[in-house]
Amino acid sequence: MLLPQPTAISDWRLVYSGWTLSLKSLLIPFREIKVECTIPKDDGTLVSYVGFRIQHDNARGPMKGGIRYHPEVEPDEVNALAQLMTWKTAVANIPYGGAKGGIGCNPRDLSKSELERLTRVFTQKIHDLIGIHTDVPAPDMGTNAQTMAWILDEYSKFHGHSPAVVTGKPVDLGGSLGRETGRGVAHTREGGKIVAVSDITGAIKNPKGIDIPELLKHREATGSLKSFGGGDSMDPMNCFVHECDVLIPCALGGVLNRQNAADVKAKFIIEAANHPTDPADEILSKKGVVILPDIYANAGGVTVSYFEWVQNIQGFMWDEEKVNKELKKYMTQAFHNIKNMCQSHDCSLRMVPLPSR
Repeated sequence: MLLPQPTAISDWRLVYSGWTLSLKSLLIPFREIKVECTIPKDDGTLVSYVGFRIQHDNARGPMKGGIRYHPEVEPDEVNALAQLMTWKTAVANIPYGGAKGGIGCNPRDLSKSELERLTRVFTQKIHDLIGIHTDVPAPDMGTNAQTMAWILDEYSKFHGHSPAVVTGKPVDLGGSLGRETGRGVAHTREGGKIVAVSDITGAIKNPKGIDIPELLKHREATGSLKSFGGGDSMDPMNCFVHECDVLIPCALGGVLNRQNAADVKAKFIIEAANHPTDPADEILSKKGVVILPDIYANAGGVTVSYFEWVQNIQGFMWDEEKVNKELKKYMTQAFHNIKNMCQSHDCSLRMVPLPSR
């Protein structure tokens, strides 16, 4: 069965909310950028990749969103993610609009020097279209603080030293302490025990609870979840239908769909990934599953990105305690806003953030 395209799913959220007439302009992005990035590989051969940057909306401030390196990066997915960033920054009540970018490549197949050349060429192609008060990129899947450092360095060749042009940088280059999307998710679920975990290398389960610090040490040492002594191996796809109270999909979108949604046993889903339950919302709702939407649940990353941007502009860096305190304040206030709107509009947590904008 073919799944709906990501942009169609994002547009459906807006249409379903009943606010299509007043927010119709938000169905169309402000700007779509597509560039060819040709680089020499380490062996001297030339290879070309396609890069994208979708700038969705700047009504509330500079556009904000990550840059991902992944083989499946394509315009429709990037467009949908840019639209989600517009919703997310509004829900978190930070003065940004939405954007997203990426390059269709497999970063695991590229050496560090090849990744640097690719990042610098991409930056050369888009440097006039991003900026401190225009569009501020950040890391995403397949990119990291080093990638942001390369973008900053290349951008600065054209525009002078501009640390606020990207967030998620190394701390030594003006990055913020405490920059973790997962920390924002943690503020949405405090307490409980983790009974199953999966990533690209495999999955493990333990009904008595998994020792997460020990698992992280094992993952760091071996590069894999496999052979971890504190749990039993399982099929990663079974994680989504495993016996649990709270399910937290954290990476790719569409992992909960019409094929597996009916088998979900969790009572609550926290969307740490972007649109992980689409297009299964209706099935899950009929089952009585409460979904904390992605545009709130994973807003911790962009919120701390905002803190980093503010620190860079002011030239005054915060300690980690202040970052964590401010993050908790923003996440708590955003939740109260959503909860109050849910009660006053008599609608689900999914639909509340749309009219609340």
